[in-house]
Amino acid sequence: MRSGTGTLRTAWHRAPIVGTLSLKGLAPLGLALLFIGLPLFALGFQGDGWAWPDWQDPLWQGLRLPRVMAALLVGAALSAAGAALQALFRNPMADPGLIGTSGGAALAVVGIMAMGWSWLPLPLAAFAGGLLATWMLLALSQRLGGGTLGLLLLGLMLGSLFGAVTGMMLFLSDDLTLRSAMTWLAGQLGASTGAPLIWAAPIALIGMVILLALGRDLDCLLLGEEAATSLGVRVQRVRLYTAIGAALTVGAAVSVAGIIGFVGMMIPNACALILGGSRRQLITVSALYGALFLLGMDTLARGIAYPINLPVGLLAGFVGPVFFVWLFRLRTKEPA
Repeated sequence: MRSGTGTLRTAWHRAPIVGTLSLKGLAPLGLALLFIGLPLFALGFQGDGWAWPDWQDPLWQGLRLPRVMAALLVGAALSAAGAALQALFRNPMADPGLIGTSGGAALAVVGIMAMGWSWLPLPLAAFAGGLLATWMLLALSQRLGGGTLGLLLLGLMLGSLFGAVTGMMLFLSDDLTLRSAMTWLAGQLGASTGAPLIWAAPIALIGMVILLALGRDLDCLLLGEEAATSLGVRVQRVRLYTAIGAALTVGAAVSVAGIIGFVGMMIPNACALILGGSRRQLITVSALYGALFLLGMDTLARGIAYPINLPVGLLAGFVGPVFFVWLFRLRTKEPA
C-alpha cells in the first residue's frame, strides 16, 4: 500500500513519518503508565490541589469517578470514529464535527430536550441523528460528486444547516431548556443534562467493535474503490457499516458530553504520523490516546479557572485549529 513517492498521503495510510516509534516498542509501555497515572491524578485532583482519592467519599463516587469515566469514553469514541471516517472518506481532515455527524447527533438531542421527551434515551436519539447526517453526506456526495474535497465541503454545509436548525429550536425554547442545552453544547463533561454512562457506554463500545471489524476493508478502501472491489471488498456494505459504527460511537459521545470538536481529527492523525500501522491498529491506538487526551484536557479545564469548571469543548476548540494548520502545512510541503 506504500508507494515510492513518499507522499504524506501514502505514509498516512500505513507508515510513520515522524520519529521511529513502533506499536511494539515504547509506545505501549508509555500508554500503560499514562493509563495508570493520569486517571489517578484526575481522580485526586480538586482544582486547587491534589489528594489521594477517598474511595468511600460520596462526592468522589457520584461526581469525580463518573466524570473521569465519561472523559475516557468520549475521547475514545470520538477518536475511533475519526480514524474510521478518515479511511472511509480517504482524507485525513475528516472529522465527526467537520462532516456534520456531530451536528446531526446534537440536533437530535436538542430536539429531544426541547420537546420534553424524557422517555426517549439520549444516546438512541444521538445515534439516529448521527446516522442520518452521515448518510445524507454520502448520498449527496454520490449524486453531486466532487471527490474528497466535495465530501468535506458538503459536510461543512450540512453541519451549518444542522447548527442553524439547532439554534432555531433553542431560540424558541424556554429559558431552562436553553440554559441546559447551551451548557451541554459547549462540551461539558460535568453537565447534568448528559446521558448516563450506563446508556452511552454499551452503544459506544458496540460502535467501536464494528469499526475494528472493518479495519482490513478500510485499508483496502484507502487504495480506491476500484482496487478495493478487485480485492473482494463490498464497498457499499463497508460504507454502510462504517456509517453505522461511527454514528453509534459519535452519538454516544455527543449524548454524554455535547459537541467536542477536533478530537476526532487530531488524535488519529497524530497516531498515524508518529506510529503508523494498519487501520485496525490506528483505530485501537487512537481510541486509547484519545481517551487520555480528553481526560487531560478535562482535568486542565477543572483547574485553569478554579473554582469555575470550564467546558472541555472550549479548550479543545483552542487546540484544534492550531493542529489543523500544522497538519495542513505539513501536507502541502510534501512532494506530490
